[in-house]
Amino acid sequence: MKRILRFIRNTIKWIVVAFFASTILSVVALRFFPVYFTPLMFIRCYQQLQEGKDLKLAHHWVPLERISPNLPKAVMASEDANFLKHHGFDYKAIEHAVKRNREHPKKRKLGASTISQQTAKNVFLWPGRSWVRKGFEVYFTTLIELMWTKQRIMEVYLNSIEMGEGIYGADAVAEEHFNTEAVNLSKAQCALIAATLPNPRVFSSKRPSAYMLKRQSRILREMSFVPAFPQ
Repeated sequence: MKRILRFIRNTIKWIVVAFFASTILSVVALRFFPVYFTPLMFIRCYQQLQEGKDLKLAHHWVPLERISPNLPKAVMASEDANFLKHHGFDYKAIEHAVKRNREHPKKRKLGASTISQQTAKNVFLWPGRSWVRKGFEVYFTTLIELMWTKQRIMEVYLNSIEMGEGIYGADAVAEEHFNTEAVNLSKAQCALIAATLPNPRVFSSKRPSAYMLKRQSRILREMSFVPAFPQ
């Protein structure tokens, strides 16, 4: 019995060691290398095949300097105004979201995920709302905030985030929806792209609804109060 318990303890110990070693090494490696594929990309491809749709995966990695400087400002205005100030988690936004969701339980749940959290989720995890996935998200968010610069987090975020059906990243959406490159996106186009991010498979920057144009106008106004993103 003691031998079995010792074996179980040793197995658990090595599983834990392997987990921390592999995840830390992955985060260190992706500090320097482009992120060409993410778990979400493979999941969406599988879903397309399951639904009988044509397979689509548009994604081109480009460095941050080849992305319009208006796009970081637009996503900060839309998603995370305190991105340059916090260390991965916006506690005031979390407190506000919890209070609002408690007071208005029948309305759509308000989230408080930062750009860092969304980057961690996009690159290392799967979509979902379980506490287990949320725990992993907190772990990977902490790692990238410790090991990556804000510029690197933004670069990976803008290259990996879903921006339409089968479209991932700034350069792909620029080509697919605006027939241009990410570096040439206008301020208005960047605001429109940012306006889709709550649900880019429902909201389209190519064929914006009146609601989307209203969100675009709000983001354009708020961009005036967002500092220029440091390159």
